[in-house]
Amino acid sequence: MFLQSSLPVIRVGVADILDIAILSLAIHRLLWILRKTSSGRVLRGILILMFSMWVSSAMHLTATSFLLNKLVEWGFLVLVILFQPEIRRFLERMGSSSLGQVFAASRTSPMDLESAIDQTVEAYTDMSRDKVGALMVFERQNLLDDVIKTGTALDCAVSSELLKNLFWNKAPLHDGAVIVRNGRIVGAGCMLPLSGNVNLSRDLGMRHRAGIGMSEHSDAVVVIVSEETGSISAAVGGMLKRHLAPETLKRLLHNELMSDAQEEKKPSQITLFNQLFGWGRKEGDQQ
Repeated sequence: MFLQSSLPVIRVGVADILDIAILSLAIHRLLWILRKTSSGRVLRGILILMFSMWVSSAMHLTATSFLLNKLVEWGFLVLVILFQPEIRRFLERMGSSSLGQVFAASRTSPMDLESAIDQTVEAYTDMSRDKVGALMVFERQNLLDDVIKTGTALDCAVSSELLKNLFWNKAPLHDGAVIVRNGRIVGAGCMLPLSGNVNLSRDLGMRHRAGIGMSEHSDAVVVIVSEETGSISAAVGGMLKRHLAPETLKRLLHNELMSDAQEEKKPSQITLFNQLFGWGRKEGDQQ
């Protein structure tokens, strides 16, 4: 009886459950955004900093605690600057979408991706034969919005004829890269970061160095056609695979891209939550 009377009585109401649900969704969405960008490394740094503050406080390290506290005070402004693209993207989606679409992850259609791969291989086969230089970037987990801003934003399906027109040597966008997101072209004429690897072969041109550099800075798959030799290459994780046959290119793109699409097909907790409450449901959908 004494134990029962001394234990605090916790009452959980509807407002408390709603409060926890909203906070959980916000944290989940924030972590999802950070996972898809290089800002995830910044988040790990913040966690290490918070752990260091806890340790210094527990061990009564006065000087270290003072330094870390000052770092946190000034660090808030730094974080706003670092996460500006992610914050802006989230606010834009919030202003232009329903609540369910804000918290729902974008999905890749396997059919669109399959068609994009087939059309790319077809175009690369022709451009390789005609020695037309080409540079395409298939976005995966890391978003490439900053790269897209360096070129011309598009929103169209991937087609062989369109790719050959974009990379035609007299076309205004032929020098840059084409960015593909979720099986659709979202940018053309984009500038890619060059690789800083000093051990690269001297016979590699700027397209190859840009392709390798892009694969070093992100998890994207980059496919290249050499303007000098017509050789097809692919860069993944900073590694360049050269002299690919069209069949090998198709198999490589399938292995690298379709597995990601299959993973995204698995329902997440947020998707189930949206389905439960009917968020993001279009008009005319069956109940």
